[in-house]
Amino acid sequence: MTNPKEITIPQPAPRRLACSRCGAEFGCDLSGNCWCAEETAKLPMPVKGEDCLCRECLRKAATAVS
Repeated sequence: MTNPKEITIPQPAPRRLACSRCGAEFGCDLSGNCWCAEETAKLPMPVKGEDCLCRECLRKAATAVS
């Protein structure tokens, strides 16, 4: 019988994205440890046709909204 403590589940590799606004490349960790979780700016989901934003564009968008 296999010991459950010996079973390791591989974590998905961070996906590479291009910012929907400026095209800058950045990584997104699908396990929930993405850099954006550390940001104080919390915005609604991207508008139709947009995906994630890079750190700089996220901050600019948060400033424009507030």
